[in-house]
Amino acid sequence: MSTGADGGGAGSAPRSREGSPGEVGFAPSALGTREHWDAVYEKELQAFQEYGDAGEIWFGEESMSRLIRWMEKHKIPLDASLLDIGTGNGVFLVELAKFGFSNITGIDYSPSAIQLSGSIIEKEGLFNINLKVEDFLNLSTELSGFHICVDKGTFDAISLSPDSAIEKRKQYVKSLSRVLKVKGFFLITSCNWTKEELLNEFSEGFELFEELPTPNFSFGGRSGSSVAALVFQKT
Repeated sequence: MSTGADGGGAGSAPRSREGSPGEVGFAPSALGTREHWDAVYEKELQAFQEYGDAGEIWFGEESMSRLIRWMEKHKIPLDASLLDIGTGNGVFLVELAKFGFSNITGIDYSPSAIQLSGSIIEKEGLFNINLKVEDFLNLSTELSGFHICVDKGTFDAISLSPDSAIEKRKQYVKSLSRVLKVKGFFLITSCNWTKEELLNEFSEGFELFEELPTPNFSFGGRSGSSVAALVFQKT
């Protein structure tokens, strides 16, 4: 999903809700379409080729540091297999590799995103990162057995799909269950879903392991968090 770890745009998507009571729904948006993200990454690829600009970092640099700190805190082995779902420009992959992780895979359904990721990774002098053009909702049989899966914005974008968003969310959970090892960890960062909603979405086969601290905002005398960051473990 090209909205992935390091893309731009959906991070500011409105939480416009629709649907029946008890069923979370979002107003359909171009941010939930492949065409939109193909166009985004074609432009970002051109900008990188012309100016060396890697593009936006999804949820900012702190979001990457937060996840890596969690992995360090829990002593995730550096040879653990990591999958970045919707890798975008691949900047998070670069940070993982610089930290020392050696078994990293990034997937995205936009060929331009994967081309951009490859160019950025090559510029950084890194060669131990696997990249695949892959639709997470329609996986090849090769992807499985990961210790860690990371999503920074891809599930958000799927939720904005104008076409069968609810079914796509369910397929996402099925795909996640397939690629992640039992007892493996799923780290999700979202700007469209609350903690409680994510707990409901991933209630089948996953349990909450930890909630990660995220920046707070204040408005009208009330404070809250604009971003949810959770760690699930596959049961």
